[in-house]
Amino acid sequence: MICEAPPRKRRKEARPSELTAAALGLFVEKGFAATRLEEVALRAGVSKGTLYLYFDSKEALFKAVIQEGIIPVVAEAEAIAARHAGSAFDLLERLLENWWARIGETDFAGIPKLMIAEARNFPEIAQFYYENVIRRGRALVGAALERGMASGEFRRMDIETTIEVIIAPLLMLLIWRFSMGSCQSKQADPRQYLAIHMDILRQGLQHPRV
Repeated sequence: MICEAPPRKRRKEARPSELTAAALGLFVEKGFAATRLEEVALRAGVSKGTLYLYFDSKEALFKAVIQEGIIPVVAEAEAIAARHAGSAFDLLERLLENWWARIGETDFAGIPKLMIAEARNFPEIAQFYYENVIRRGRALVGAALERGMASGEFRRMDIETTIEVIIAPLLMLLIWRFSMGSCQSKQADPRQYLAIHMDILRQGLQHPRV
């Protein structure tokens, strides 16, 4: 008699991360409103009942995606800023480059477009994203600007407006990539785009020397 091997069991603790990975892909592809929990479960290879063991709503699942993939990057940036001992511009450059490497070059790059498109229809998740990602990110950029202005490295400018000017080109690069970029035969090289952006910032921020 041939004994059959028992079926392989999936690690229970692996399921939440599999679900958030599946959800991220669908959110970016279809948007928040159009994504159904049944589709997430199917893509993750589990039943809908299994999904509900971990997440009681689509909103909870979306928040888990952000908590798992983006908030740790923000915390990492905060740690970089806390340890930084160099110039304010070097800090700003490190923050933007780290954000691009950890978000812009990953599947999470589609989240900003999703948030802009659906924030008004889903204010709860918009507020969650703003408080945990946008507000903290803006605070980091603002602190680097204040540091540079206080030391005389940067010229004096309105900080809140300057934060917008620094962040907007990176957001536009992501939004274009997940929207009209599909109409272009050749898209801008992200690394070259970032290098040019940083060069413009360096010249625009630096304090004029007599």
